[in-house]
Amino acid sequence: MNTPRTFLIGAAAALLAAAALAQAPQLVTPPPLPTGPAAALAVPPPPAVPTSAYVLIDYSTGRVLAGQRAHDSMEPASITKLMTGYLVFAAIRDKRLRLDEEITISEHAWRSEGSRTFVKVGSRVPADVLIKGMIVQSGNDATIALAERVAGTEPAFVDMMNQQAARLGMKDTHFENSWGGPAPTHRSSAFDLAIMGQALIRDFPEDYKIYSLREFVWNGIRQQNRNGLLGKDPTVDGIKTGHTDSARYCLVSSAKRGGMRLIAVVLGSDSVKDREDASAALLNYGFTFYETLKLQEGNRAILKPHVWKSAEEFIAVGTSRDIYATVARGQGVGIEKNVTVNAKLTAPIAAGTTVGELTIKSGNEVVARAPLITLAPATESGFFAGMVDTVKLWLQ
Repeated sequence: MNTPRTFLIGAAAALLAAAALAQAPQLVTPPPLPTGPAAALAVPPPPAVPTSAYVLIDYSTGRVLAGQRAHDSMEPASITKLMTGYLVFAAIRDKRLRLDEEITISEHAWRSEGSRTFVKVGSRVPADVLIKGMIVQSGNDATIALAERVAGTEPAFVDMMNQQAARLGMKDTHFENSWGGPAPTHRSSAFDLAIMGQALIRDFPEDYKIYSLREFVWNGIRQQNRNGLLGKDPTVDGIKTGHTDSARYCLVSSAKRGGMRLIAVVLGSDSVKDREDASAALLNYGFTFYETLKLQEGNRAILKPHVWKSAEEFIAVGTSRDIYATVARGQGVGIEKNVTVNAKLTAPIAAGTTVGELTIKSGNEVVARAPLITLAPATESGFFAGMVDTVKLWLQ
C-alpha cells in the first residue's frame, strides 16, 4: 500500500523526468531524398559569351542546348570549307577521287586570296596533301583545286554545295564560293553550321580525324592548325575556324567527353581569344548540365507482336538506328519508354515496314520518338492456316 510520502516522491520523479525530456533535443526523421526528374540538377541559363551569334547542340540527338541569334544570316567565312570537305570525302567514298591522285593546280586556284597552302601553279599535288591544306591551314588555293577536280569548275562545285545544303536541311544557307570569301549572298547561320558539322562527323567518321591534326608539313613549310582549342582541351577534336574582316572570328568546335559529343558554333567574335573562350564556355556548360543517354539499340527487337495469316506466328520489331535522348543531368532515372503497334498485323509484311512508334518521355516531356519497323519479313502462311486466321478475324 502506497503511503502519502511514497506517492509524493514518485510524482516528483515523474515531473523531473518530463522536464529533462522537454529540454533534450528532439529527433526528427528527415524526409526521403527526391528521385526521378525532380532530382535532376537545375539547369541555369547559358553563360554570357563574347560573340555575336552562337548555338550549342548535342551531336547524337541534335537537341539545341543553348543558342543566341542561332538562325540569323551571317557570313560563314572559312567554315564554308566544311561543306567542301564533305563533298570531297563523298567523292573519295564513291571512288571518284583517290587520296594519292595528283591534282594539277590551276591559275584560278593559285591566284586565290587569303590563307594559302603555298602550292604552285601548274604543279601536281596529291589530293591527300590538298585536303590537309584545306583543313589544317585553311588554304584557299588547296580548296579551289579540290573543288575543280571534283566538279570540273568551281561554279559547278558550288551548285553541288547548295544542293547538299538543301538535302541536309540547311535552310539559312546559300554558298557562292568553295572557300568562304565574302559575297553578297554567301550566307549561313550558327544552327546550319552545327548541322553541317554533325553531318560531317556522322557520315565520314574516319575522315573527320584529320580535323584534329595540329599541323602538317608540305614543301618544307610547317603549317599550323588555327583552332587553338585543340591544344587547350584534350577532349576537343575539331572542327574549323573562319575569319574575314567582315565576318570577324568564327569557330565550329566539337568535343567528346565519355560517350557524349557536343558541337558549338560561334560567329562574329572580335578576336581569336574571344571565339575560343566562347566555345570553351559553351562546351563546358553543356557537359556540366546535360547528359546524353543511349536508350535503345538499333536493329534489336523491342517486342514480338502476333502476325495474322503468317508462316511466322510472331515478328520482331525495333528501331532502325540507336535511339538517344539528351536530358538534364539526373533526369535519366525518370525516363519511360512507350511502344504502340498497329493493330492486327497481317502477312505479308516486308522487312523494314513501319508498324508503330517508340516514344520516350522524361516526366511529361517527350524527349525522343522513333518509328518501329519490322526487323524481318513475315511471309504468308499456307491456305488452311490462312483460312483459320480469316475466321478468327471475322469473329473478333
